Amino acid sequence: MIILTGGAGFIGSNLLRGLNRLGRTDILVVDDLTRGEKHRNLNSLDFADYCDKRELLARLPSLLEQGVEAIVHQGACADTMQADGRYLMENNFQISKTLLLAAQAARVPFIYASSASVYGDGTKGFSEERACEYPLNAYAYSKFLFDQYVRRTITAPTALVVGLRYFNVYGAQENHKGRMASVVWQFHRQIAADRTLRLFEGSAGFSRDFVYIDDVVRLNLFFFAERARLDLSGIYNCGSGQAESFQRIAEVMVARYPGARIATTPFPEALRGKYQTYTCADLRRLRATGYQQPATTLEAGINAYLDVLHASEGWYR
Repeated sequence: MIILTGGAGFIGSNLLRGLNRLGRTDILVVDDLTRGEKHRNLNSLDFADYCDKRELLARLPSLLEQGVEAIVHQGACADTMQADGRYLMENNFQISKTLLLAAQAARVPFIYASSASVYGDGTKGFSEERACEYPLNAYAYSKFLFDQYVRRTITAPTALVVGLRYFNVYGAQENHKGRMASVVWQFHRQIAADRTLRLFEGSAGFSRDFVYIDDVVRLNLFFFAERARLDLSGIYNCGSGQAESFQRIAEVMVARYPGARIATTPFPEALRGKYQTYTCADLRRLRATGYQQPATTLEAGINAYLDVLHASEGWYR
């Protein structure tokens, strides 16, 4: 059995879809369906069982005794603007520690979601080393702290441990994320409302590494396939390796919507000093593992996502 936490979420449900395409349905999906609309991310997918996240730790010992092939840990608070540090530390740090240590004790591979937010403003670069890391908010700090714990604690792993630092991921099944959904989803909603796409002032100078969800799934499945290799343990960037401007995204999108236009809006005061204006994944460490899959181009990824948004409002059916 595979334990997939956050399996009803954006990245988690896409990973579940990827595992289904490999013929795998022996999966325990762990999530929190307090927001019931998240069930739509699971409607088209197959898995063996579901567990509420509040019950997982109590069930974990018996699950490990029965035999677990891997723990793929995508569950976390994904709200980058969450200000409750205690909540973030419980969900993004403490639970992750418990799962990691249990996996190591049982010699079970552990693949988890980190975040490119740990790099802060990026002035020191975007390579997986301490000198580049300086989180700007509590969410980023919770992710950074777990990465640090992994580095300090798992120096001689008993099973594969891999952390993937996701850059700006976009794609189908992110509807439930609301304000935390990708800029592609936000722009789609704006255009659908009044044919106007609104960019923050200065967006031509804001460039980020946007990575299509299918690329994220492929990378997770690469490490899952190589789960017997302890030498691959480590923290890796998960991005395209290219920085693209928000202006470029807007231009690609309005071409798909007849009559759509681009407008500008003032930059929010709440984001000043907490906003990454430039990100670009350094992929050298990842490439050294032998993973050479090229990233989906921005135009191809956006258009593939828009196809799903137009056909089924953003969910797979």
